[in-house]
Amino acid sequence: MNGDISSGFPDGEFAARTSAAQALMAQAGLSALLLTTEPEVRYYTGFLTRFWESPTRPWFVIVPAQGKPIAVIPSIGAHLMRQTWITDIRTWQAPDYDDDGVGLLADTLRAVTPQDGKIGLADQMESHARMPLGSLRQLKGALAQRRLVSDATITRRLRMVKSEAEIAKIRFACGIADRAFARVGEIAHEGTSLAQVFRKFQMLCLDEGADWVPYLAGAADQGGYGDVISPATDRPLTKGDVLMLDTGLVWSGYFCDFDRNYSVGAPSDTLQHAHDCLIAATQAAFDMARPGAVLSDMFQAMSAVINPDGEAMDAGRLGHGLGMQLTEWPSIIADDHTPLVPGMVLTLEPSINIGGGKIIVHEENIVIQSDGAAYLSTPQTHAMRVLE
Repeated sequence: MNGDISSGFPDGEFAARTSAAQALMAQAGLSALLLTTEPEVRYYTGFLTRFWESPTRPWFVIVPAQGKPIAVIPSIGAHLMRQTWITDIRTWQAPDYDDDGVGLLADTLRAVTPQDGKIGLADQMESHARMPLGSLRQLKGALAQRRLVSDATITRRLRMVKSEAEIAKIRFACGIADRAFARVGEIAHEGTSLAQVFRKFQMLCLDEGADWVPYLAGAADQGGYGDVISPATDRPLTKGDVLMLDTGLVWSGYFCDFDRNYSVGAPSDTLQHAHDCLIAATQAAFDMARPGAVLSDMFQAMSAVINPDGEAMDAGRLGHGLGMQLTEWPSIIADDHTPLVPGMVLTLEPSINIGGGKIIVHEENIVIQSDGAAYLSTPQTHAMRVLE
């Protein structure tokens, strides 16, 4: 399987994405899309590099009204971009303190859009423009009558529904995490510090085949934990602790995102009951996750199990989209009525308050299919995992 799906996508995958975007652009009256962020650029080009970790250089891709996308990028990226399906690659030597690609970008946009053209730039939740504000102002001034406007969420809408090839990558990433979680007993036991568990768990993920582990969160405390985002400390695990590990590892450019809870020693009745509720809540959302349902239905299905009294919950959402990023649109909240459609990949992430300021959280990854949902992560059973 690894050899079949690890090398990116065939050119037809990117051509189909581009054609779909161009059809939506025509409906929205857009002459071009301007892409500035890593997932946007990669979605249409296949350009995969860790070099985005450097904030120094901006990268731009233009999706014109017809034809292939155009790359306007620092010269250091030209060789890698030529390995993709993109053939029109325009470069400058970056960083340039006087004109860091803005002049070249403006020239290209003027060449592929009419004088009164509208150029779409992502502007809604979960988006940003990855360029200095000064450069953005300079670009606006150089476009003459052309205007930068909203991209009408075109790329967000397209990315929300995954192709079979994308789903296969996410499923493979989930399999890597499944195997790493199954080996936690090798690295975590009473007396092991949480910081050491974090380090060694990342090693397990890499050993099982992850390309890298950009996200690892978790916690450990008596009977539950206070949050799931704090850095690991040197506190050793002790009996009665609940250890939670939540990984967003990457394989071939796609994330998984799910967690597992471990009881250090036999779990108390209270803890086991809370864990049972989380598994039941996850299954309730899974059972009704099918085309025709909406996201708020999934929220209500989980809330009915973990919060039967209907009290206000601190958790802002009970899941989200997943794919090229750890978290993607949409969010599973009570006010999101997005219809479920085949190809959506989602996390189910209920949490439960067990008193004393402690919570536990559970998370699984699923895909919506024509006849319902399928798990991408191997679903956790009701029985808690136990560490000695």
